[in-house]
Amino acid sequence: MKKVINNDTFWAFIFIFPSLLGILIFNFIPTLSSFYISFTKWNLLGNPQFVGFKNYISLFSDPLFYKVLYQTFIFVFCTVFIEVILSIFIAVLLNSLIIGKTFFRTIYFLPVITSMIAGSILWNWIFDPAYGFLNYFLSFIGIEKISWLADENWALFSIILVSIWKNIGYSTVLIVAGLQTIPNECIEASKIDGASKYQTFFKIVLPLLSPTIFMVTIVSFINSFQTFDSVYILTSGGPKNSTNIMVYWLYKNAFEYYNMGKASAIAYVLFFIILLFTLIQWNIRKKWVFYEK
Repeated sequence: MKKVINNDTFWAFIFIFPSLLGILIFNFIPTLSSFYISFTKWNLLGNPQFVGFKNYISLFSDPLFYKVLYQTFIFVFCTVFIEVILSIFIAVLLNSLIIGKTFFRTIYFLPVITSMIAGSILWNWIFDPAYGFLNYFLSFIGIEKISWLADENWALFSIILVSIWKNIGYSTVLIVAGLQTIPNECIEASKIDGASKYQTFFKIVLPLLSPTIFMVTIVSFINSFQTFDSVYILTSGGPKNSTNIMVYWLYKNAFEYYNMGKASAIAYVLFFIILLFTLIQWNIRKKWVFYEK
């Protein structure tokens, strides 16, 4: 029996070894390397020069860092809040449909599988101040043309809108799956007790759906903190750095300014921010996430 167990363990290790090797080469080693680089001065040429905490001191002394950090928080919290609320609303509507469920779920999920390059080209046309669909629609209700991507007051809002469009389908599908796990007996029991639809939703459905909402919130937070492509394609961080968020700033320091040390420091600051927010959400989940006992 012991020999069989050992053989099973041996072959299991053989089968997972390629994946472990990939994780080691493409994740673990680069992570440790970037941590070391964050303590060096390196422009991709020659050998990195160790400078200690100079990159971190320079980072926290840079006024642009706090502007970028503030804009990142605004972007993340607005995106996650609106995305989660809309996902719940759309999921409830989709779950209540009798005909066409598959069709509408596909429609909402299409942006998730659409290339961000193609999506950004589409949104660039929608936001066009002269010929864009959005300004054309707003003109019917008397609102003057807005330079969505060129106006620093509207540019970040535009990126938030694109991010929600891109990710809301994924969150909606997860919440629909969560709704389908809620026992019909709970809904029927609330109706027998005379509860209204609103009471049933807020007192029965939402508590039972809270583990799914918690997972969607965590995933949305992490994804929003790592947003890059929409900013890169639509605004390049402008105008006047109004859409410059952490990952895009990291990219500029690494591949435009060739300051790999500072870029690695930004990466680790971002890592600890994401970790902190994840731990906070994980610790407060007991106050609002319902678990069946």
